Amino acid sequence: MIRIEYETQRLSLRFFMVMLVLFFLQTAFGLLLAAQHIDPTLLAGTLNFNVLRSQHVNLAIFWVLSGFIATILFVGPLLSKRELAEPWLIKVLFYALLAVVAWNALTQVLAQQGVAGWWMGQPLLQEGLEYLEAGRVADVVILIGFAILCRVVLRTFPPRAQWNEIHWGLGLGVVALTLVWIFGMAFVERLDVQEYFRWYVVHYWVEGVWEVIHIALVGFLLVLMFGANVKSVGYAVFWGISLVWLSGLLGNAHHYFWIGTPEFWQFWGSLFSALEPLPLIFCFWHIYLDAHQDGKPVANMPAFSFLLGSVVLEQVGAGILGFTMTFALTNVWSHGTWVTLSHAHLALFGTFGMLGLAAAYYAVPIMRGLAAFDQRPGRLAFWLVFTGMLGLGFVFATGGTVQVFVYRTLGLDWFSGDVAPAMQFAKVSVPVFGMVFASGVGVLVYDLLTMGLRAPAAAGDEAAAVPRSAGWGRRLSGWETGLWLLAMWVFGGIITLGLLSFNLPSVQQGNALFPYLMAGIGYPGLLLTTLLFVRRFLRSLEARRHVPAAPLVVAAVSPAGAG
Repeated sequence: MIRIEYETQRLSLRFFMVMLVLFFLQTAFGLLLAAQHIDPTLLAGTLNFNVLRSQHVNLAIFWVLSGFIATILFVGPLLSKRELAEPWLIKVLFYALLAVVAWNALTQVLAQQGVAGWWMGQPLLQEGLEYLEAGRVADVVILIGFAILCRVVLRTFPPRAQWNEIHWGLGLGVVALTLVWIFGMAFVERLDVQEYFRWYVVHYWVEGVWEVIHIALVGFLLVLMFGANVKSVGYAVFWGISLVWLSGLLGNAHHYFWIGTPEFWQFWGSLFSALEPLPLIFCFWHIYLDAHQDGKPVANMPAFSFLLGSVVLEQVGAGILGFTMTFALTNVWSHGTWVTLSHAHLALFGTFGMLGLAAAYYAVPIMRGLAAFDQRPGRLAFWLVFTGMLGLGFVFATGGTVQVFVYRTLGLDWFSGDVAPAMQFAKVSVPVFGMVFASGVGVLVYDLLTMGLRAPAAAGDEAAAVPRSAGWGRRLSGWETGLWLLAMWVFGGIITLGLLSFNLPSVQQGNALFPYLMAGIGYPGLLLTTLLFVRRFLRSLEARRHVPAAPLVVAAVSPAGAG
């Protein structure tokens, strides 16, 4: 029976389980949304599209936060070489999380009946601000929950003189997670001012606070999975966090283009939003270096696959697709369209969701006392959700390109039915890739929920590895990796040209050849390159000469290791 290093790490298991349940529910709501796009009358009056969309988005935020909390609680003792402080507070945090999830779901139903929202004088129940729908009561509970997490983490960590860069990343992350939320608790009647502060939370959480936590957790997971040098990982974490806050804080300005704010935001917002991919390159390059520091087989391929998926989709969804649509001259067309959906799905699920799933596949077998486990379901689940999400990104992007031309360039009426027929192919395609993604979610959730509880299956034949010199199983060099990344950015440049071309007089007069051609080359090229690159990366690791897999262990790491 395998033993974890610190007993309080087991408190993270309940958060991982909640993460999986919420992920499953969020996926189910996503399938319903896809069905409503095809038949808008489906569940009309019972579960309206706008309420269903809010549930879908909010569940995404909740399960990602659950994954963050679980991962922080699992790695905290290893990073600090001692038990979590005040474990009773962690139990309070768990029930507070359940209460907020239930409250938010119920008050969304009330909002559909017109019983909640600021405009109805019921802000205690539900506020009606996009992404921040929780009412005053839930706001306070959320703030208390973040404060609890902040207190537990900071009290668990050693004295600040012993902190390394990973300590600083997580420490700053949990403090900022708490403080930034305060901006979401205010209400201002002027819409432009309200939007200004609302984006403080929505943007700074995702492209500031969450990115900082993500970089720190990816770094420490690399230490655990590969025995990577804490000092070198800490160096990458330091520069990643520095660049995130340099670019991400001022990059928030790209949300201010169209809400009545001064014109200078168009220049500064475009500039710093364009710099936001820089820290993502650091994050990816370090996972390449640590995975290739020696030729040993990877003991836990599902965990590493999701970790790789996290940093690759961070590069593609947040970096490249974020880059293509945040200039003022492209954002004027893409903002609020399906083009945005492509970026949002790949970035949110890819960057933050896959990190939580990677941590779950690393931590759950250890907490369930499994010296080894059948990795085939996890690997299958990865490819299903990864392929399904790339497919959804492609459909949203191509459908959004049609939407931009028909709706925003030609000015045809959305509500008269001119736009919907033009996007019909994309709308029908969403459930197809949605089902691929959902099947992967089903496999994943079943595998992790029942791991260690069901009869163990025979492990796959890991020895059937192709020699590393053969085909896609050969060692992946840094030069080849650089060429794959360059190809992704080339396709990103083509996508950017396509969005910029909507400003051309010929396109505005009705000639869609150039933007359609650029989208038809750029989006399939980017997403297929991403799929093939991840396959190449994982195949090169799977083909390493087989030796008996190392047991799943949790090693304590010196907190001062990074100096």
